[in-house]
Amino acid sequence: MAKLRFDALNHVMNRPVQDHPISTELISDYYGSSVFHDKAMQQYLPRDIYKKIRECIVTGKQLDRNVADHVASGMKAWALSKDVTHYTHWFQPLTGRTAEKHDAFFTPTAIGESIESFGGGELAQQEPDASSFPNGGLRNTFEARGYTAWDPSSPAFIISGTLCIPTVFVAYTGQALDYKAPLIKALQALNDAAVPVAQYFDRNVTRISATLGWEQEYFLVDAALYSARPDLMLTGRTLFGHSSSKGQQLDDHYFGSIPERAADFIRDFEEESLRLGIPIQTRHNEVAPNQFECAPLYEEANLAVDHNLLVMDVMEKVAHRHHFRVLLHEKPYAGINGSGKHNNWSLSTNTGVNLLGPGNTPKTNLRFLTFFITSIKAVNEYSDLLRATIASAGNDHRLGANEAPPAIISIFIGSQLTKVLEDLENRVKEKDMSADEKTELKLNIGKIPEILLDNTDRNRTSPFAFTGNKFEFRAVGSAANCSGPMTVLNTIMAKQLREFAAEVDSLIKKGRKKDEAILAVLRTYIIDSKNILFEGNGYGDEWVKEAKKRGLSNVKTTPHALGAYLEKKVVDLFEEAGVLTHEELEARNEIYLENYKLKIQIESRVAGDLALNHIIPASLEYQSKVIEGVRGLKEIYGEKDFKRLAKPHFEIISSISEHVTLLQSNVDAMIEERKIANNMEDALESSKYYCEKVIPYLETLRYEVDKLELLVDDELWPMPKYRELLFTR
Repeated sequence: MAKLRFDALNHVMNRPVQDHPISTELISDYYGSSVFHDKAMQQYLPRDIYKKIRECIVTGKQLDRNVADHVASGMKAWALSKDVTHYTHWFQPLTGRTAEKHDAFFTPTAIGESIESFGGGELAQQEPDASSFPNGGLRNTFEARGYTAWDPSSPAFIISGTLCIPTVFVAYTGQALDYKAPLIKALQALNDAAVPVAQYFDRNVTRISATLGWEQEYFLVDAALYSARPDLMLTGRTLFGHSSSKGQQLDDHYFGSIPERAADFIRDFEEESLRLGIPIQTRHNEVAPNQFECAPLYEEANLAVDHNLLVMDVMEKVAHRHHFRVLLHEKPYAGINGSGKHNNWSLSTNTGVNLLGPGNTPKTNLRFLTFFITSIKAVNEYSDLLRATIASAGNDHRLGANEAPPAIISIFIGSQLTKVLEDLENRVKEKDMSADEKTELKLNIGKIPEILLDNTDRNRTSPFAFTGNKFEFRAVGSAANCSGPMTVLNTIMAKQLREFAAEVDSLIKKGRKKDEAILAVLRTYIIDSKNILFEGNGYGDEWVKEAKKRGLSNVKTTPHALGAYLEKKVVDLFEEAGVLTHEELEARNEIYLENYKLKIQIESRVAGDLALNHIIPASLEYQSKVIEGVRGLKEIYGEKDFKRLAKPHFEIISSISEHVTLLQSNVDAMIEERKIANNMEDALESSKYYCEKVIPYLETLRYEVDKLELLVDDELWPMPKYRELLFTR
């Protein structure tokens, strides 16, 4: 194993510098060239069919079979013009990533003859075998049938010579087996609830979309070093590894000059992403060594989710060409920053207005405050559910660490907006306001754009922060599918907007003027949501104590957080919105618990294997060399000076024996605890046991191994060390 480490290091050091000429082609010349987008549809579809498909995309109406046949014909012609031979329904099962089954376009017509065929039936629906995808008990194993159904709102694209058609994935009973179907339903529920509220201010608003701008953080590691670390290969993170003497202390990597080899990779994957219509605009070094970030322009949420999953896939494929591996785990290295995926969320109207962007008049700012305060109220009511939607084995390592927000869900809005809300609370009375009060309130509301110009600082310790014209959900993990948080966020917002409209309409019927009714309801929301607003340091112990006083949950581990999915008010929330049934929620909860358990189980097995078969043998080999050295000292110096001169040797021998003994005994104990957990049939009970009984052993093993790393001869240590993983370019 030690030889594998040094072979990997030599391979990295001797890798020839590759010449990657920078393209002189303008991005605008090839952007979206691999996407069946609006321009391609206009070119390949009859005009009446194009209008119908556009109406379907905008309104969500279902296409009839005749239209689907025409779209399939045009899509096939476009794909064949780009030398595509196969197509696939591209879907998002509850594994967290994407799946695809490829079929060829051709159909045999006679012996030795064939034609390229692809009709509306193949476009609209496929039947992949669903037996091996997570289902959480929604069907029996022998009921393998599942269906993928075309999502026209997300355009088809070409990757690796295959036409990929974004689809939802459902069981033969119609129950969702994926992330996309609930998201689409949540977005529709949001639109239905938000339009009536927006029409209080503008009757021209007929459609509202949630927008999403994700920021993807990731690490790069050389492929040879990655292959010499079984823990990275099998779990996505380093289970062992002593901190490098130099890490991120100097902050010299953050926003620094991008290393040339990494820059070559980034340019390559960005070009492929741009060809797929993914509007990647930003790249930079992140805080930790060999950590980077990319971010696109904002898009409609469903499309943005698809694009994020595509980017993760493209990054991994392109990384292989550059002899890198991409690490998307939330905490691949201990002691330095982990990786998140900040979800920047807002609401946009068909009239081009960002509803979370302040306007230039009291009227437009009252609209802003309506959606702003309603968002705060929604998060306050369902903070535990939001915590559940970011829960994962990987994110448990990251939340609350130096670079990530804590597990306590709170909202940062800035001191100036806090003052605005306090003013609204104090001035809006249950009685009609006087003319002076109305004037003063309007003047105060009218100052919001000016206030926000100087209120751009971000509280990086807040999991949910308002940053000028959007909310940034910072607690989402790097490897996560954004659909989970987006489905929850849009569903709770839809419910709160429905309640808001009902309360306002009730006051209007009682004779209150519209603006006064709106302000009266907003005042109650401000009062109800005070506890979740926090402007201070989310890392401090003081906040933990204060949050407890406020009644805010501090759930630090996934098995305990996931229980929120089955609370009655959450079940009612999803069923009322038509997003998920009680059975579907129970299935998802079961899947998430099982996924957590399996990931910890894998980590435990890998840690035990590394400890017993790599770390202990290397340690004992070095210990034997030291023992031989002691014998040599005795032969040379005799009894007189031997004990004094051999003291460091004895300390090393003793320390190695102690750490190896503890390592062995803790591996044995961990295995016994794992057996107990594996025999538990209840997913919640088993996952909690892994969390509470097995994970502590992983931490103990790490301590012993990291101490041995400092003792054992560098030439004998079997795995690449942190200084090599983080600083070898």
